[in-house]
Order: sequence, then C-alpha cells, then structure tokens
Amino acid sequence: MIARQDDEEIPFLHRAEQPTTKTPLPWDQFWIVLLLEMPDLVSSHTLTPFIPQVSTFPLLGIICDQNLNWNFVKLIRDIGVTNGDESQVGHYVGILQSSYYVAHALTVFHWSQLSDHIGRKPVMLIALSALSVSMFSFGLSKTFLGLVVSRVVCGAFDPSIGVIKSVLMDITDATNMPNAYNYMPLTWMTANAVGPLIGGSLSRPADRFPDIFGRSELLKTYPYLLPCSVSAFFTLIAWLATYFCLKESVSTRTPLWKLIKRRFLRQSYSKPHRTSSSIIVDPGEANSGEVQSKPLPLRDLLTSRVLSITANYATTGLLQAAFALVQPLFFATSIELGGLSLDPPRIGALLAAQSVAHGICQLLFFTRLHDRFGAGAVYFTGVSFGIPIVILFPVINALARAYGIGMAVWLCVAVQFILKTSLFMCYSCLALFVRTAAPNRASVGATSGIIQTVAALAKIFGPASAASVFSYSLQEGHNTWLIYYFLIAIAFLAVGAALLLPRDPSVWEDHRAYHCE
Repeated sequence: MIARQDDEEIPFLHRAEQPTTKTPLPWDQFWIVLLLEMPDLVSSHTLTPFIPQVSTFPLLGIICDQNLNWNFVKLIRDIGVTNGDESQVGHYVGILQSSYYVAHALTVFHWSQLSDHIGRKPVMLIALSALSVSMFSFGLSKTFLGLVVSRVVCGAFDPSIGVIKSVLMDITDATNMPNAYNYMPLTWMTANAVGPLIGGSLSRPADRFPDIFGRSELLKTYPYLLPCSVSAFFTLIAWLATYFCLKESVSTRTPLWKLIKRRFLRQSYSKPHRTSSSIIVDPGEANSGEVQSKPLPLRDLLTSRVLSITANYATTGLLQAAFALVQPLFFATSIELGGLSLDPPRIGALLAAQSVAHGICQLLFFTRLHDRFGAGAVYFTGVSFGIPIVILFPVINALARAYGIGMAVWLCVAVQFILKTSLFMCYSCLALFVRTAAPNRASVGATSGIIQTVAALAKIFGPASAASVFSYSLQEGHNTWLIYYFLIAIAFLAVGAALLLPRDPSVWEDHRAYHCE
C-alpha cells in the first residue's frame, strides 16, 4: 500500500500518469443513449401545442412558451372540469403541470438506485413501457383525474434524467465524456422541433383533416388521441432499440426477486462495507483499472463531494429555472412597469433563436473550453455570468424608457443571450463531476439519483418563487427591482457553491483511486 500523502499532492502525482490520448466515443451504444433522451421530451412537447394562443390568458400563454404546457388550457376547458368558470382554468392547469414534477422528484432517486442493483437496461425497459402507456392514457382521458394520473405516471417513470445519465457515465471515461456531452443538445433540439409538430398538426384531426379523419368517431370522441399515439409509438421504437441493441453496463447485478426478499426480511442491499473514504475491494473486481464494489446505502452516499455537487445542482437549477420564467415575463411586461412590451410572436421567435444558439454553441465550443480551462473553471465562469445576466434586465428597461426599442436594446438582449449560453453549459460541467463524486463505480446511479432529485425540486420551487416575487414586485407601492434582488441572491449562492468544486473532476477520481490502492 502506498503511504498516505496530503490531498494537495495526490492530484498532481496521478495526473502526471494519466494518458493524453482520448478514447473514441462508443457510438454503437452512444447513439442509443441519444435516442433514449428523446421519448420523454417528445411526449412532453407533444402536449404543448394542442391549441393556439388563448386570448383570455395572454400572460399564461407567454409563460408557457417556456415548456410549461400552457395549451392544457384548451384541454381543461374541453373536459368541463371548471363548469364554465374561466377563473379556475389556471388553477387546474397548474395542478396538471405540477403533478408531473412532483411525481418525478419523488421517484427519480429510487429508479436510479434500483438500476445500480438490477442493471440499467431492465429499469429503462420498465420506464419506457410506462411512458408509452401514460401517453395512450392521456389521449383517452375524458376526466381531470384521468389526466392527472397519466401525468403522474409519466413523471414517476421519467427515464431521461437519472438512469440515462448513469448509462452515459458507464460507457464513457474521463477522456471522452466531455465530447459525449457535446452531442446531448441534439436530442432536446430535435425534441423541441418534433414534439410541437406532432401535437400541433395532429390534434383534433377530425376537425383539421375532415377528408381523412372526418368519419372516425374515435378521433371525434378523443381529439388528442392521435398525437399522443404517435408519441407513444415513438417511445415503443425506443423500447425496441433498448431491448435489442443496448448492452447492460452494470457488471454486477442482483435479481429483482432477491432484492424484494432482502427488503422483506429487512436485510442490507449490499455486503458489509466501510464508508466511502476506505472502500472494501473484492479481489479481481476491476474494470478499466477502476475498483468495482457493491452499491452503497444512502447514508454512505452522502459524502462531502456528493453534497457539494448536490448544492451546485440545486443553486444552478434554481437560477436557471427562475431565469427561464422571468425572461419571457420581462419581455411581455410593459415598459412602464419595468419590461419590454414585446408581443407573443416576437417573444416566441427570440426564445426559439436562443434555444438553437445554445445547442449550437454547446456542440461547437464545450469540448474545446473544457480541454483548455477544465470543467471547474467553465462552470464557475458560467454561474458567475448569472450576475451580469440579471443586471442586464433593468439596464435593458432603462434603455427602452430613454430611447425606445432600438439598436441599444437589442444589443443588450444579444449580450444577455450570449452570457446565458455559458450558464447553459454548466449542466454538462456538473455531469462530469457526478461520475467522479460517486463513492464507487457501483453507486453511480444512486449518486445521480440524489442529485437529480434535488434538481427536480429546484424546477418546482424556482419558477413558483420567481413568479410570486415578480408579481409582488409589480404591484403598486412595491419595489419593481425586488425580482432582480431575488435573482441576484440566487446567483451569489450559485457562485458560492461553485467554490466547493475543484478545477478538474479528475482530482476527485484520482483521490478515490488513491484510497483504493
């Protein structure tokens, strides 16, 4: 055994021995990972364009351009749950939308942890099956309870967050994982285009295409069944690709019936072990030079590294979600009240252009920035840019008040979009830290599940709190800058959490390997 040295010396000793050549991406498996990112995104985006803008809910429509499913408004009206009371529509839309995120937050850790034990592939097959059933169920629902149950099932079995990221960590290493995250935006860019196209063109087909579907009583009775069925069919294609092409990436697995038996008998999932700082290593268990051990229970996963990554995911997710809601609200609010007075079509065009620009920048620049500066530096820069991003809101409004919406305003909006691109890259940087923060390779799924649970909670709390503060700040007699103080506070929290991370994730990986020698 090597004599223990100070932590500050360990990274440099090990980094000198690391290979400089990059491992090629395993495209025979990586294309499946890209495909598996899409079913849930396509399903969610299929539901968004069921109806064009509702004039009686202009603000709600603008908010929901940020994928908050504002087009549930028409669906809520169709099923008659409000009994004609238009003031209650937003209430039921909020319940329908939040049910997905709450279910996801409550289950993502358990699915990720289960995948460490029984394997990624079985969990993915279960999740995709449930997702397909939930979409068929949504299209056939005629009651509000049926809609809520469908969205709860979809959120509870969302496979795109925890397990798929674990698969990606399994099939890549430290040299090619940054390159893998270069291609990840392709999935949501495609889903952003395909999902609304399916929902927008195929909803109410009997009314839109009477020559083709006008005689179908089924489609007249269930006007949203066709787009939901197409989305479910796409999910089934992903299921087939998973079943026939995806190779199991977990080397040591336990049959599900044994886990149930252990649970029933209140036995431990794994063999006796020590904490993550001194992991027991079984002789002969190694994969690519890394120690393989049994999955750890929750109490041993909450190491300082995992908690620091979790804190960064929470603060970054909170900042991102709050900004995503405030930005379209700012564009839509009148100049006199502190906004920019833009109409919905222009707002939609701006947000769409911003999304495309983010994906292109990620594809072209992320790997180069990572190789040049390191994941920690790129991440710290990204969250630090959150501060000028927020400051630009009142600056843009001040310019609009003084000179109208001219070149100066659009230049500041463009700068804000560019700065947000760096904030968008922060998630890819954090994903690189998750792999090395896990106490051992056998607990990558559970570690990712803990972090994604916190990220899901941030997606619930961020928009809700930001919307409340924004509305409060616009009321007469209140400080209109209150929302900016709120966002600045979150940005400073994110910067403070970023200081907990090293410059390079390999520092943690080398240190973990050192303790296993």
